[in-house]
Amino acid sequence: MSTSPQATSPRATTTSAPPHLAIVLFSLAMGGFAIGTTEFASMSLLPFFAADLGIDEPAAGHAISAYALGVVLGAPLIAVLGARFARRTQLLVLMAVFALGNALTALAPGFGWMIAARFLAGLPHGAYFGIAALVAASLVPQHRRSRAIGQVMLGLTGATIIGVPLANLVGQTVGWRASFGLVSLLALLTVLLCALFAPRDQAGRSDPLRELGALRSGRVWMTLAIAAIGFGGMFAVYTYLATTLIEVTKVSPAVIPVFLAVFGVGATLGNLFVPRFADRALMPTAGSILLFSAVALLVFPLAAGNPWLLAADVFVIGASVSLGAVLQTRLMDVAGDAQALAAALNHSAFNTANALGPFLGGLAIREGLGWTSTGPVGAALALLGFLIWIVAAREAGPAPGADTSSDATLLKTTPARPAPPLAPDDRSRSDAVRDPVA
Repeated sequence: MSTSPQATSPRATTTSAPPHLAIVLFSLAMGGFAIGTTEFASMSLLPFFAADLGIDEPAAGHAISAYALGVVLGAPLIAVLGARFARRTQLLVLMAVFALGNALTALAPGFGWMIAARFLAGLPHGAYFGIAALVAASLVPQHRRSRAIGQVMLGLTGATIIGVPLANLVGQTVGWRASFGLVSLLALLTVLLCALFAPRDQAGRSDPLRELGALRSGRVWMTLAIAAIGFGGMFAVYTYLATTLIEVTKVSPAVIPVFLAVFGVGATLGNLFVPRFADRALMPTAGSILLFSAVALLVFPLAAGNPWLLAADVFVIGASVSLGAVLQTRLMDVAGDAQALAAALNHSAFNTANALGPFLGGLAIREGLGWTSTGPVGAALALLGFLIWIVAAREAGPAPGADTSSDATLLKTTPARPAPPLAPDDRSRSDAVRDPVA
């Protein structure tokens, strides 16, 4: 089994690895589970900590914004500063800081301290996912990169099914502080798992200037623009979904977690299966997801009156989350030596979408267009992302100077290399059945 020539820099190759690929992916996904739990659960816990800290809910929303700001600023900054460190070391430090930020949130004596703690907790978010994606992709052949990244992202989508409802239940029964304490424990568990199972690699020999080189690539910016705009449609609907269910669908508030779980199931299954198509045709899959999402978002106002139809549509919208893993792989292809920065910037782009979608959806609602107007707004964003995709697809290909050899070319020109100790023996096609990423 060969490693991806574009997922790893030749200057930072893996030197040793634990015996089971599935364990490594699970360890990396556990970090995503912790991050997803705190990111989404904090929204549902907002009324509780607002009342406890003696502030109104709009002001309490600044804690959500502080976390997002930490993600946007921390992702590129940490990627550049960490260019010289081994990826395993970065994973451990990032999750330790994330655990600290959530622990300080749980202990915050006032709202000002909470704002600072949420900003600190957000700093490692994007950088962790970026490094985790690079590690996962480096341990499988090139044609399985998207699937490996998708499995790491299962932690984030799985959090919307299990972690968020659990944190909300803990917040209601024990207190909101206990919920953030739970996230801190999940982060510490990730530190332990990564310390035990993450492959040991050499210290990176990159440098900040090389990492900043990614910012000179138009194809990197195109890919980030697809994420920042095209993905905003999903957030436009998801942010106001609970209110839409109450005001338009007329369901009981007790049913809202069911719809959120349906969204999470769609996102999880999307990350499981869609990357398989991306591994065969990367850019066509990205374009198809954007069109698929636009249609589902346009249907949203028509389905909102019927809970069964709406559940089906929410499931489909959730599946569009798989765009994240696809664009992460695309960035690996076009970023050249600046792999860490480009991978981290992907999550800055998605958090930009997280701000843009709800903002535009809120404008439509305030203009009196109704709660379901978020659907057409989201569809417009998805279609705008598709237009950017058209431009990007014309220039599809790896970055100048990157290793452009495909697996087929390698088989023709070089002898087969032995499988790394992490992965199952890949000497025959029948053994692929035993490969957890197959």
